[in-house]
Amino acid sequence: MDEKSKGFLKPSEVEQLMPQEEMLESIPDENNFSIGIPKELSANENRVPLVPEAVKQLVDSKHNVFIEDGSGMASNFTNESYAEAGATIVSSAEEVYKCDLISKISPPLESEIEMLGRNKVLLSSLFLPNTRKQSYTKLMANKSIAIAYEFIQDSSGSLPVMKSISEIVGNTSVLLASQYLRSPEHGKGKSLGGFPGISPAQVVIIGSGTVAQFAARTVLGMGAAVKIFDNSIHKLRRIQSKLRNSIPTSTLNPEAIKHSLKEADVVIAAKFSNLGITPCLITEDMVKSMKPGSIIIDVSIDQGGCFETSKVTSHDKPIFSKHGVTHYCVPNIASCVPNTASHSLSNIIGPILESISRYGGVDRMLKHDNGFRKGVYIYKGALTNGQIGDLTGLPSRDIELLMAAFDI
Repeated sequence: MDEKSKGFLKPSEVEQLMPQEEMLESIPDENNFSIGIPKELSANENRVPLVPEAVKQLVDSKHNVFIEDGSGMASNFTNESYAEAGATIVSSAEEVYKCDLISKISPPLESEIEMLGRNKVLLSSLFLPNTRKQSYTKLMANKSIAIAYEFIQDSSGSLPVMKSISEIVGNTSVLLASQYLRSPEHGKGKSLGGFPGISPAQVVIIGSGTVAQFAARTVLGMGAAVKIFDNSIHKLRRIQSKLRNSIPTSTLNPEAIKHSLKEADVVIAAKFSNLGITPCLITEDMVKSMKPGSIIIDVSIDQGGCFETSKVTSHDKPIFSKHGVTHYCVPNIASCVPNTASHSLSNIIGPILESISRYGGVDRMLKHDNGFRKGVYIYKGALTNGQIGDLTGLPSRDIELLMAAFDI
């Protein structure tokens, strides 16, 4: 996909849009723009934002890329592969955090924020249900520019990073469900797909976005039966069209959901909320009505979860049983397939980093790229995201007014 289709303009187009006095301003030497990739400290986070091929492209464009020793090992990327791509391998996180821009996967821990220092740029994900006020106040005190991958938009208004990862999560969630369903200990000892003379497994999907689409596609490919619930007829019609299959669908009617859950072998919650917190759609009584050995995959746990019985789990201990139903509630499901997920992320993040330099810095890109600007949640000491403000009680400000105040 070219840069323009992702919402980023080509350098020649940027020059045409710039006033002559801005074009006369000298853009800093690109060699002075350093990018740091630290090793993830969050438990079970195996992904890395840039794969060696993307690093090579950045280095060939005269960027300096610094990678902490062993950052890519969990994704099957060696130090040697990054060094061959032109990156500088450093032995400590402190050295990485001296860079102008830090790109990582997990939300920053407080110890990482302390290493970040002042006036730096941070690109990472967020996990709003675990929002801690102190982390934001520290970033604000550092006068950082903090940008969340999941808030960045493209020219169509969609969320490219979220969409890319959602495709992988949708597929992986079904593979996980199949793994646990066939287990005599945690499931029913049952295959997800059907065979001659044997009824296929029944799968219920809550939601009709990208995760649901790729989950349903995998379910159908494995020979199981699927039914999709959502509160938007338009979205239900769209997913049927994309799948080219008249699969059963229904609105989020509690009685209809409860009836389907009684017969379901697998339930996948894939309901995404633009407000950052997913509403609880499946009550504990509904879970009690499910057959023993049924499997719940709560993909929406990233936003709090769709099931009243859900609680966050980890890759070390991914499942628990409640009312005889196995729950899988790991927030970063894509980390199960870190190599694939890292390639997917890198396809989005790499071009973003190149565009930042071509614009002449983050501030210039924020000025000209509205979709990128949507990703900012802290700008030079001020919180600019209303959702985070509501969750933490911190006052938020409009980034457009802030940039005007800074004369950007």
